[in-house]
Amino acid sequence: MTSTPGSAGPTAGATPPLSERPSPGAGGRIRRFSRAERWVHRATGALMLLCVATAGCLYVPQLAELVGRRALVVTLHEWSGLLLPGPLLLGLGSRELRADLRRLNRFLPYDKEWLRAVRRRDARPEARPAGKFNAGQKLYAGWIAGAVLVMLGTGLLMWFTGLAPVLWRTSATFVHDWLALAIGVVLLGHLGMAYGDPQARRGMRTGTVDRAWAEREHPRWKEE
Repeated sequence: MTSTPGSAGPTAGATPPLSERPSPGAGGRIRRFSRAERWVHRATGALMLLCVATAGCLYVPQLAELVGRRALVVTLHEWSGLLLPGPLLLGLGSRELRADLRRLNRFLPYDKEWLRAVRRRDARPEARPAGKFNAGQKLYAGWIAGAVLVMLGTGLLMWFTGLAPVLWRTSATFVHDWLALAIGVVLLGHLGMAYGDPQARRGMRTGTVDRAWAEREHPRWKEE
């Protein structure tokens, strides 16, 4: 969220990061996500949806009867879950992705203000200050990252039965099943929020967003 090209003189400050520069030829748009970040999001989303869909086919009798081929469904579920961290690990080679991960991992004073406004159900943009990511997005990112690690660990205990005693495997199954349900609910909320914000979807789809939207919804982005 920098000034438009040509508005700063030769003595202006350092050039902003690529993720915050105006997209060439984009007019009133600015770059929000790099190509690597969009690839990581799409690949992770595809694996997550496959994992959730196959879990549904394994646990909902009606879906199990409709799909059949349980052995194939189990294999797809196991490997989609095992590969889930892969896109993020590969994407760590991107400087823009690493910068955004640092933003997501940093909870600032105005993030508390954003949460207080949500608790009061105050939807005014000025009551919800946010940087590149708002407090809700930071909480979601942290929660889903932790949930994926727990699911991966419990899933491995269930897959490789010789790794732990029966009691551990039983406990892992309990945690895995209930956390899977929680992830499904949270993902529905995430998709619902994305559906209600065309600019956010556009940013993840094309990499750019309208400058006016960024200044209204993420006014502290420039400060970061």
